[in-house]
Amino acid sequence: MIIEQIYTGCLAQGAYYIESNGEVAIIDPLREVQDYINKATKNNAKIKYIFETHFHADFVSGHVTLAEKTDAKIVFGPSAKTNFDAIIAEDNQVFKVGEITITLLHTPGHTMESSCYLLKDKDGKDYAIFSGDTLFLGDVGRPDLAQKGAITQEDLAGYLFDSLRNKVMPLANDVIVYPAHGAGSACGKNLSKETVGTIGEQKKTNYALRADMTKEEFIKEVTDGLLPPPAYFPLNVKLNKEGYKNIDDVIEKSAKPLSVKEFEIAANETNAVVLDVRHQTQFIKGFIPQSIFIGVDGGFAPWVGALIKDIKQPILLVCETGREEEVITRLSRVGFDNVVGYLEGSFSTWKKAGKEIDTLESISAKTLEEKIEENFPVFDVRKPGEFENEHIKIANSTPLDFLNSHISEFPKKGNFYVHCAGGYRSVIAASILKARGFHNVIDVAGGYAAIKKTNIERTTTVCPSTLK
Repeated sequence: MIIEQIYTGCLAQGAYYIESNGEVAIIDPLREVQDYINKATKNNAKIKYIFETHFHADFVSGHVTLAEKTDAKIVFGPSAKTNFDAIIAEDNQVFKVGEITITLLHTPGHTMESSCYLLKDKDGKDYAIFSGDTLFLGDVGRPDLAQKGAITQEDLAGYLFDSLRNKVMPLANDVIVYPAHGAGSACGKNLSKETVGTIGEQKKTNYALRADMTKEEFIKEVTDGLLPPPAYFPLNVKLNKEGYKNIDDVIEKSAKPLSVKEFEIAANETNAVVLDVRHQTQFIKGFIPQSIFIGVDGGFAPWVGALIKDIKQPILLVCETGREEEVITRLSRVGFDNVVGYLEGSFSTWKKAGKEIDTLESISAKTLEEKIEENFPVFDVRKPGEFENEHIKIANSTPLDFLNSHISEFPKKGNFYVHCAGGYRSVIAASILKARGFHNVIDVAGGYAAIKKTNIERTTTVCPSTLK
């Protein structure tokens, strides 16, 4: 038996390759599926099933394309409705893969069709559970994404409580837990950085699995402090339910090199967003006016989804030469398939052509310390929990996730300063503000990590466990 977790850090997502005696099951595959096929072919094995734990909101799964290429059967839990052929399995339905079995456990709560998959070894012993977004390490799936009609987040949280108590917690302590996500995912509140655990460990450490917890307490705790989900989430759910284009076709259409002149024409004719994905240190030194920075080497795809929002929005790329296909692929993982093309030769060709450029002023934390005084305009674009934990005393909290709702708070006259934790998110925020006419924005390089090395007055650190 082979179990391989294929973890994608940008999405904080785990897909799984399971092989036994020449047969393969894939759980929650990424949209680019050729690696799974290659792995099975190399092992002289055949992909038999594609198990989906639920309709994912944070990424486009590869189930449709993988089924088309391999004739494997797609499996969803009870109540799922799709526009493509799939097995809508019953609770406790058993699927044989080589010498092992995989049993679907219907665990509604995160969504109504949410299911876990229990793997039993060749001797029939419970070995591992692939818990999807039902159970994470340190947390459980948020119950607010599948509200529909009369079904509220409190109703879903109640279903999740029952699912965990009746289907997951009775499993033996040594059963391995393979979740769909780790730290950084927006599908939960407090996910662990670890990506593999056990049932026993989770019973001891996961707040949501406390043995003495009542359903009412559970509902209150899992719904408390939920931030609004990113706007692209329902659009990804729709693609996962209805189907989508083959990623090979998307890459072929999108990987189109454009000269400076062609790039300008495309920008004017398509109303495209110019997305610059180079490193932030390159971006601040020079960029195409009104372009938006979201660096490919950071939490790229989720930030594109959260900030650009509309997956049909035309996009023109500025990226390092040779990384164009990688960027297009990573955009397609979250459903952004409408890349018009990329600037051939990257930003240097724009500069050599004598075209107008813009720059972003960036100062050190030490310089900020020398300038700072009472009522000084500093804006912290970290997440609310980060801000509550510790921040510059005079700073304003304007989280990048919800920057649009804070636009009126930024001064139109006089310089103001933005910072994040390390310098990535603040440059994203500054680029958006610049594109909206705030040319008085100044980035603080190195973010809060650098600020902590100065004598700038800060609040006292709050233990994260006390935050709501």
